[in-house]
Amino acid sequence: MTRPPDGGLLLVDKPVGCTSHDVVGRVRRIMATRRVGHAGTLDPMATGLLLVAVERSTKLLSHLVLTGKSYAATVRLGATTVSDDVEGEVLTTADPAALAAVTDAAVTAAVAPLTGDILQRPSSVSAIKVDGRRAYDLVREGVEVDLPARPVRVDRFEIIGPVRRDPVGRWIDLDVEVDCSSGTYIRALARDLGESLGVGAHLTRLRRTAVGPFTVDTALDVFDGRPPAPRGERNPDPTDELRTRAAGLLLPPEAVVRAVFPVRQADATEAGELAFGRGIKAGGDPATTAVLHDGRLMALVRNRGVQARPELVWAPAG
Repeated sequence: MTRPPDGGLLLVDKPVGCTSHDVVGRVRRIMATRRVGHAGTLDPMATGLLLVAVERSTKLLSHLVLTGKSYAATVRLGATTVSDDVEGEVLTTADPAALAAVTDAAVTAAVAPLTGDILQRPSSVSAIKVDGRRAYDLVREGVEVDLPARPVRVDRFEIIGPVRRDPVGRWIDLDVEVDCSSGTYIRALARDLGESLGVGAHLTRLRRTAVGPFTVDTALDVFDGRPPAPRGERNPDPTDELRTRAAGLLLPPEAVVRAVFPVRQADATEAGELAFGRGIKAGGDPATTAVLHDGRLMALVRNRGVQARPELVWAPAG
């Protein structure tokens, strides 16, 4: 397998039951390198798109401001859990009569206030730090965590298909699709929907379908159709065919920056200045801009007064 020294970005379709770190470990074996990183952690119960960078392209991860994300999920009305998803301990269950009183129209009406610019209280079982410690670690120790609400944007929160009801009245399932800003917790949307309806709710399924311009449609299953090995066990070695597919799906850095940033073309003189970490004449776009010369990424720059100064020099001199 030939791996370009600049590496690239691999779109991975994470299966259920493994952590984002497990995916990184798997990609390290597939690509035969330790230099692998990811952006945007997914919980073990979640599936879908994970952005994994290889080799030098790991340097791009901290610069990829991908604010828009899309998800498909299933919300179960009728019970709350400590984690706001199916993996957490059940805290409360709704009376079947209360669930029976929840009409489809009431569900649709309750979704509307959870769209647009809203204040959302993150799920307590989250990676947010409280006094230097992860909230989920504190919850596991029995500490009550109440995270402050923060602004997020939900561009779309839509019920897809028919509402499904348990024949004996224990739950109501809703398949939903959500387009939202980074930092939005879909588990918290489910929780708040259940609170609004007075019956509680949690997630039973979560799949990330898009991050910024990247979608799960062309993402690679790095476990090659097999379920990930249980904790403490080793996954089978990647096949040559899987390694070849992964190499073929690796997006080069130029393709990544073209998809994410405004692009500016540099002449030879400007390319030389950037190679030495020096600024060039400011451009018309105030946002971080990718500068290319002869089709090759030179730097990421941002206007600073009359100059566009490098935030990342990709092609240094020498």
